[in-house]
Amino acid sequence: MIRSATPGDVTAIADLEDEALGVDAWSEGLVREGVLGALPTIHYLVAEQDGGLAGYAVASVVADIAELQRIAVQPGMRRGGHASALLEQVVTLARDGGADRVLLEVRETNAPALAFYASRDFVEVDRRPRYYRDGATALVMRRALGPACGGG
Repeated sequence: MIRSATPGDVTAIADLEDEALGVDAWSEGLVREGVLGALPTIHYLVAEQDGGLAGYAVASVVADIAELQRIAVQPGMRRGGHASALLEQVVTLARDGGADRVLLEVRETNAPALAFYASRDFVEVDRRPRYYRDGATALVMRRALGPACGGG
């Protein structure tokens, strides 16, 4: 089940954020601000399984551009469709918000993530050298949602 995050999800999201993203993780305080609505363009979604947090996604929707800022799934629950369901909910959120594309950044060395996004119609549109704290390069990927951006 995919739903909007609630204040009761903050600690679990922050814990998974820390596990999945390490030094690039956002603080629990920043997660709390986003979940509570203090960051007006930010949307937190969670995938729930058996009453617990299976994963989460964070998206920003501003005018014609949506950005997938985070997506993570509990290690023991990966390859169970949670990331796909979260991503599709982000796409729906983007369309409903008037966006004609979804952008994201991903490490150029993260082959599983690159394959995941490519199989869901994301294409590389740019590179950001030294984007991550450890100096790694990010690939900027785009999924077109509307005709103005090459989508349908």
